[in-house]
Amino acid sequence: MTHIFPIRVYYEDTDMAGIVYHANYLKYIERARSDWVREMGLDQNAMRERDGIVFVVRRIEADYLAPAKYDDHLEVRTVTTAVTGVRLVMGQEVWRGGTLLFRAEVTAVCVTIDGHPARLPAVIRKPVH
Repeated sequence: MTHIFPIRVYYEDTDMAGIVYHANYLKYIERARSDWVREMGLDQNAMRERDGIVFVVRRIEADYLAPAKYDDHLEVRTVTTAVTGVRLVMGQEVWRGGTLLFRAEVTAVCVTIDGHPARLPAVIRKPVH
C-alpha cells in the first residue's frame, strides 16, 4: 500500500535559483514518514514516554532526478519494501504531476533512549502487502 503526502514548495525551501535545496527533500520524506506512522495509529511521543523507544534513520540512499521549484505542488509516495523485527525499509519518491523528481531507500530502526536496539512496534511488523 502506498502512503501519499502532499507538499507545496515554499520560498524558504529554495536556493537562489528558485530550485528546492537538496537537503529539503530529506525533510519532505521525513514529514511523509511521520504522517504515515501517525495514520497507522502510532503516537511517537507516547512510544518515547511510555516505552522508552524512538525511530531513527539508519541509512538513506538517495537519487536526485529533476529539480522542484518554488510553488510546485509535490507528492511524496511511501511504500514499505521490507520489514524484520528490528528493521523497516521504505521506498520514497517525490513526484510533481507525472514527473519523478527524487527517490530514496530509507532504512529505519527503533532504539531505546539509551541508544540500544529495540523491536519495531507490532503494527509496523505486520506483513507487507
